[in-house]
Amino acid sequence: MATAPHDGFAQLVHAEWTKLRTVRGWLVGLLVAVVLTIGIGLLGPLGSQISCVHVDGGGCSAQSPPKGPDGREVVDDKTIVYRFLSGDGSITARLTDFDGEYAPTGDVQAGTVHGLQPWSKAGILIKDGIKPGSPYAAVLATGSHGVRMQYDYVHDLPGLAGPVSAATPRWLRLVRTGDVITGLNSADGAMWTAIGTVRLANLPHDLVIGVFAASPQYEVIKSSFGGTRSNGGPTTATGTFDRIALTGQTSGDWTVPPTYTGSGPDGQPLRPQGGDGPKAPTGAVQHGSDGFVITGSGNIAPMAVSEGSGKTVESALAGTFAGLIAVIVVAALTMTAEYRRGLIRTSLAASPRRGRLLAAKATVLGGASFVTGLAAAAIAVPSVTALEHHKGLYVFHASAGAQIRIVVGTAALLAVAAVLALAVGTIVRRGAAAVAAVIVVIVLPYILAVASVLPAGAAQWLTRLTPAAAFAVQQTVTSWPQVTAVYTPTNGYYPLSPWTGLAVLCLYAAVAYALAHRLLLRRDA
Repeated sequence: MATAPHDGFAQLVHAEWTKLRTVRGWLVGLLVAVVLTIGIGLLGPLGSQISCVHVDGGGCSAQSPPKGPDGREVVDDKTIVYRFLSGDGSITARLTDFDGEYAPTGDVQAGTVHGLQPWSKAGILIKDGIKPGSPYAAVLATGSHGVRMQYDYVHDLPGLAGPVSAATPRWLRLVRTGDVITGLNSADGAMWTAIGTVRLANLPHDLVIGVFAASPQYEVIKSSFGGTRSNGGPTTATGTFDRIALTGQTSGDWTVPPTYTGSGPDGQPLRPQGGDGPKAPTGAVQHGSDGFVITGSGNIAPMAVSEGSGKTVESALAGTFAGLIAVIVVAALTMTAEYRRGLIRTSLAASPRRGRLLAAKATVLGGASFVTGLAAAAIAVPSVTALEHHKGLYVFHASAGAQIRIVVGTAALLAVAAVLALAVGTIVRRGAAAVAAVIVVIVLPYILAVASVLPAGAAQWLTRLTPAAAFAVQQTVTSWPQVTAVYTPTNGYYPLSPWTGLAVLCLYAAVAYALAHRLLLRRDA
C-alpha cells in the first residue's frame, strides 16, 4: 500500500500536537496539573505538619541535627572516654562484658529490664575531634550483629559474629596511618583479622582516640490496619573494657565523662535537651589499671527520617497525585473523545497506518505531560523548600543530584502515566471508564500506601507491584540496615529503588500500549 501524502510520522506528530493545543479544555487540564502539584505542596504535605528532629536518645528538637561528612543528618550521641593522638598510632582494647537495660514501657522511671538492643554498641574509635558529625572510624561489638567496623556514620562492615561474654571476649584494634584507618578484631588477642581499611579524607594531625558505648532508643514497631506505629524509650549499653593499649604520640590524661544518674538535685527526672522524656543513666568509671566500664545511650549512626521528624525535599511534591489525575483525564480523553464524536474515522482515513497514529498520539501526550511535570516539579521543589525554611521548619538534606532526579523523575512519571491512560482509553473507548481504571491502578494504591491506613507489609506490596511503585522516583531518604526505624511509604521509604519503581510503571504502560496497538489494528473504528 502506498504511503498517504500526510502519513509520515513527523506530520502525524504535528497534527496531534495541533489537536492538543487547539482544544482549550486539554490545555487547561495540563495547566491545572501544574497548579495542583505546586499548590498542594505549598499548602503542606499529607503527613504531619509538626517539624521536629528525633534522636535515638528520645525527645524532639526543632534545632538542626549534626551533619556527617557527606552532608547527611546524623546521630552522634554516645559516652566516650578519650585522649588525643598526634600523627600515626593505634588503639587496642578487649571487651569482656557487654550488657544493657531498657524500659519496656518507654518510661525509665517505671523500671527497666536487662537486655541489649540489636544495634547497641561498645567499642573503640578514632575521630576528628569531639564535635558531633565529624569524621570517624570505629570497631565495635553490637547487641545482635557481632563485631562491626563503622565509619563516617553511613558505612558498616561485618567482623566476628557472636555475642560478647567473659567466655567469648572480643579484642578490637584501630590503626591510623595518615588518612588511612584499618580495623581489626580477634577472639584471643593473638590471631587478628582485618575487617576493613578505609580512607578518611583530610584528617588533621591530632585526633581523638578512645573507647565508647551507645544504645539507640528501644523501638516497638506495630503494624496493623490504621498504619504502622513506633514507640519506645531510652536504653543503655554497658561495656567493660580492659587491656587498653595505645601506640604513637598521645597527650593528656583520659577524659572521663561524669556519671549521669537520670535525676536532678530535687530527685525529679532530668529531660534531654529539646526532649520530653527522661534520659537513661550514663557515665564511665575506671576498671583496673588499664580499663573502663562505660555506660552509654544514644547512637552514632545516620539519622532515619520518621513520622513527624521534619520535612523532606520530596514533601514539596505531595501534590503530584493530584496533578497526575489531571494528566490522566487529558490523556484518556484525547482518544476517547475521538471515538465518542466519530472523529476517529477521519483520523484513520488520513492515516491508514493505525499503529503510527497511536505512536504519534503517545509521543505528543508523553512529551506534553513530561514538560508539564518538569515545570511543576522544578517550581515546587525550590519554592516549597524555601517556604519551609522561612517558617522555621527543618528540611532534611538532599544532594543536588537527588533533587534533579526527583524533578526529572516526576516529569517522567507523568509522561508514562499519560501513555498508560492513552492506551487504556484506546482499549475501553470510554472516557470515564479509562480515567477511573488508571486512577485505580496508580493513584489509589499510592494514597492507601502513604495515608497510614494499611499495615506496613500491605503498603509495601502495593508500592512494589502496582504502578504506584513509580512514586519511588521521588524518594530522597535512605533506609539504613544499621538503624532501626519505621521504614514505610508513609514516612517516604519505598521498597524499590527510584528508577526500578518507575520501571514498574513503564512495564504496565508497555503492556497496555501493546494491547491497545493490537486492538486498534483489529477492531472497526
